[in-house]
Amino acid sequence: MIKAAKIKPSRGGFTLIEIVLVLAIAAIISAGAIGLMVSSSEERALRRVSGEIELMAKQARTTAILHQTPYALEFSEAGIRLLPLAQAIEAIKKPTKSRLKKLKPDEADTSGSRQLALENGMAVSIRRWKSEVLLNTTKKAVHLWRFDPDGLCEPLSVHLIYGKSWYENTYHPLTATISDTQSYAP
Repeated sequence: MIKAAKIKPSRGGFTLIEIVLVLAIAAIISAGAIGLMVSSSEERALRRVSGEIELMAKQARTTAILHQTPYALEFSEAGIRLLPLAQAIEAIKKPTKSRLKKLKPDEADTSGSRQLALENGMAVSIRRWKSEVLLNTTKKAVHLWRFDPDGLCEPLSVHLIYGKSWYENTYHPLTATISDTQSYAP
């Protein structure tokens, strides 16, 4: 004869305490991940703009050599432009609304110069060679970085601030490439 085995009824689900614990752990992990994503998005934006500035510096150096005329990167509150030095000096002497208007990303103006718009809330400053002072850009304070036809450029550092993060790149005067980088991201 075969005996029927008694089967104990299984638990029907999770207790309220187990569900609350799992949700609390998921909330803590999500909060940490969101915090990392917010700070890293600032850092990514700084790295992207820093790379674009380095590309523009290399392009300015190359263009100055090829055209045998000095070129400059113009740092303003709205963004950064690559143009012939004479045109940049003229623009500083006679400020126009076109230079002071908000630039569109990677927009080329009528002279064919390249420009880079800064993200909303991003600021750029420069530090001249052997100086401890950061020169901020404002509507009235526009700074030039000169590139000569012999391949040399003025040695300087570009300081970018976005939110609580910052990046500072020091450029090599012979190659117009980044020779030193300092950064801070909370």
